[in-house]
Amino acid sequence: MRGISLLVIAATLAAQTTADGVAAFGRGHYTEARAILEKAPASDATAQTFLALSRAATGGCDAARNDLTDQFAHNPDAAQRRLAGIALVQCGLAQNRMAEVWPALDQLQKAYPGDADVLYEVAKAHRKGWDDAVFQLYQKSPGSFRVNQLSGEILETEGRYADAAAEYRKAIEKNPAALNLHFRLGRSLLLQSHEAANLKEAQKEFEAELALNPSDAVAEFEIGKILQGEQKAAAAVPHFEKAAALDPNFAEPLLELAKTKPAGAIPLLERAVKLQPDNQSAHYALMLAYRNAGRTADAQREKAIFDKLNRPPEGEFTDFLKKLGEKPKQ
Repeated sequence: MRGISLLVIAATLAAQTTADGVAAFGRGHYTEARAILEKAPASDATAQTFLALSRAATGGCDAARNDLTDQFAHNPDAAQRRLAGIALVQCGLAQNRMAEVWPALDQLQKAYPGDADVLYEVAKAHRKGWDDAVFQLYQKSPGSFRVNQLSGEILETEGRYADAAAEYRKAIEKNPAALNLHFRLGRSLLLQSHEAANLKEAQKEFEAELALNPSDAVAEFEIGKILQGEQKAAAAVPHFEKAAALDPNFAEPLLELAKTKPAGAIPLLERAVKLQPDNQSAHYALMLAYRNAGRTADAQREKAIFDKLNRPPEGEFTDFLKKLGEKPKQ
């Protein structure tokens, strides 16, 4: 009986040790959790899982890797399996072992689709891949037109459109036949300003892109928009028509054609809302077209959709905006 009592006491103490270690891990006290869980028996699967997690969280990825790999593959507890997979990815990113990161991320995304923590690690991995590739490009091919192109794209994201245009011009000088450079230059000019000189130069760049790639629907559309902005609506129509023909999944030219062809607007707008169900402008235009055609029920349906899309967002993000003093879109 005494032997049985000692076993019960030992089991109780082991369980308490594991519980304390898991609790410390949950509080983010990883060093404390590691120290506690190292005292747990090797037969305690939960303790061993959280010991591996604690080691990984305190810089002991090498010591934890095999255990994490085993737990990610075989642990019957889905929550622990998820934690092991995320820890494996974090270790791989920290040690630049990308060949291990991508398979683990692939399994995590399949097992836990939409999981915020998993998607965060995916974003980090892609960002690291981007940073590494950019570094290699600038180090190994500094004179390449791709360096200028990439510099232009980065400058665009920073809103430095004049500087971006300068980089695209350098890229075009190095490789005038490369696709997409003239388009990017044209777009950066439009983003910089809609002054007459910029519009004219941008149109020339879009035309140059089409000379290289006649199937570029977006370049065709941009020319139409420039002509439309210059009050040349009749000249713009063929460009919108060609853009729509080149890319049947391109909704924007359908919206512009609907403005110029009121009698045939409804089928164009119906196609547009199928392509872009969340496009508020398309639903609003279709609502007006139905109303003008006397199709009251259809107009009311579109109004309901438009009102729903136009409703201020609710939930955590709205609360977050309120805390910042920002207003949700009205």
